[in-house]
Amino acid sequence: MNVLRFLGNELKKWAIGIVAAAAVFGLCTWLMTLAPEPVNQQETAAAAPVTKRTAKVVETGTGVTVMSAEDWASKYPEIYASYKANSENAEIHDYVEQYPMISTVYEGMAFSKFYGSARGHTYTVDDVTATGRPHKLANCFSCKTPNFTAMVNELGDAAYQLNFEDVLTQVNEPISCYNCHANTGDELVVTHTYLADALGDDLQKVDPATLACAQCHVEYYFDPETKATSLPYHDLASMHPDAILKFYNEELLVDGQPFADYTNPRTGVRQIKAQHSEFETYMGAGSVHASMFTCADCHMGKATAENGTTYSSHTWTSPLENQALLDDSCSKCHTDLAGQVKAIQEKTEARTNEIGYLLQDLTEKLAAAVESGDYTEEELNPIRAVARDAQFYWDFVFVENSEGAHNSKLDSECLDKAEALTNQALGMFK
Repeated sequence: MNVLRFLGNELKKWAIGIVAAAAVFGLCTWLMTLAPEPVNQQETAAAAPVTKRTAKVVETGTGVTVMSAEDWASKYPEIYASYKANSENAEIHDYVEQYPMISTVYEGMAFSKFYGSARGHTYTVDDVTATGRPHKLANCFSCKTPNFTAMVNELGDAAYQLNFEDVLTQVNEPISCYNCHANTGDELVVTHTYLADALGDDLQKVDPATLACAQCHVEYYFDPETKATSLPYHDLASMHPDAILKFYNEELLVDGQPFADYTNPRTGVRQIKAQHSEFETYMGAGSVHASMFTCADCHMGKATAENGTTYSSHTWTSPLENQALLDDSCSKCHTDLAGQVKAIQEKTEARTNEIGYLLQDLTEKLAAAVESGDYTEEELNPIRAVARDAQFYWDFVFVENSEGAHNSKLDSECLDKAEALTNQALGMFK
């Protein structure tokens, strides 16, 4: 790498600048993964790498009463105001209309009919109760409200089996302070224990400011027996989509069959429905972001209070909407980071759409083959298996909200596999 050789030479010349130069290298390496267009390295300023902190996990069975965001408003007025500003992000896009192929690709589950885009976190309870997707059990509240999170921490897996409507009567706010801080005020605490269970000893390898977001921005499934929200891995290494797919195909069996979120009624394919896999993508192979920066560094910019003190804004936004961050940090290594990210996202979006329609064609062709009666189950099942895998790799990218910006390398690899598997399945018809 040219940057590495440059810094090596400079360090030999200016030993006195070793600490600052090392920090610059960390920042530039992170930003260069988005797009390879750095400016003159001599113009860069020092930026400290992430300081790894120890993650604390919530104590369960303590009968905690959740302190609401409003309870903290007088102590942290600026942070409270920034949290409330999430309500300004109120727009919802209809994905079924925007991506018509999912009516076919997701056929057999409610996402094929009702699928709205994410918006401000202050709307989580409104959105989960208003959606047209049925939710019989309370496990649908897992990432929507601290009231249910505290309930799980008190009752254990039994909470997941409670009736949705019964729990709704006990919900009084959306995602809030307790989810990331318990009732501590400013200490970061993992309150969603399924994340700690999934990462095991590797939990301490991830900064708490990333774990806070990872509690919800993950791929998950509901345990077939307990209905508990669960993650399909047991450490950082097994978070890779290849390993996750293997877990679903070979380890998580239901009545001898690989786990499925739903079955397509026309094709008989037992499908996996991937969920917002930001954490797995961000931490995955091909990304160096996580070794240098936390989720909060980019999505919770620093702000200044009237008394001159700084605090982390709790208005969760894209870093591209934070001009101060772009000017003070990103511009040191990128002349047009916003343009570069846009190019990555447009390329990822185009490929995702293209392969989505290819999956739609595969679904229709497989449905026709089933209906024709010209194929035996022994002939259809191998096609179904390949189609299942193809959709998983595609969906892993489709539901990941950065559209390639978090880890374009991993997203490209997943789309390559999705495309190859879809074509393989299409070639299996007689």
